[in-house]
Amino acid sequence: MSKLFEEDKPIYIQIREKIEDQIINKQLKEGHQAPSTNQLVNFYKINHVTVSKGVNQLVDEGILYKKRGIGMFVAEGARELLIQKRKESFIEDYVLKLIQEANKLDISENEIIGYIKKIKGSDTI
Repeated sequence: MSKLFEEDKPIYIQIREKIEDQIINKQLKEGHQAPSTNQLVNFYKINHVTVSKGVNQLVDEGILYKKRGIGMFVAEGARELLIQKRKESFIEDYVLKLIQEANKLDISENEIIGYIKKIKGSDTI
C-alpha cells in the first residue's frame, strides 16, 4: 500500500478526508471544480472503485456536486457544513473521552483548562 495512506483506515475514507481537508483549508473553494475521479486514481495510483466510493459519499452529503460532462464541483456552504460536522466529531471523539477520563482521575475543570493552555502555548504541537 502507498505510504500516502494509513493502514488502519479504509482508503476510500482517507480519500474523502483528503478532499474534505482541502475544502476546509480553502485549497478547494466553493463553486470551484474539484479533482476528477480519474485525476485522483492517477495521482494516488489506486482503484477507480475505491476513489468513487469516497467521492460519491461527498456527493450524497451535498459537499460536492456533479455537472454532467464537465466534472465535480464544491457545493456552496460545503466548508461550513464540513466544519460543523468535524466539530461534532471532535466533541464525540476527544472532548467527551477527555471529560470522562478527567472525572475518573478527579481532575477539575480548571486543571483541564490549565493543561490545555500549557500544551497549546508550548512548542510540542
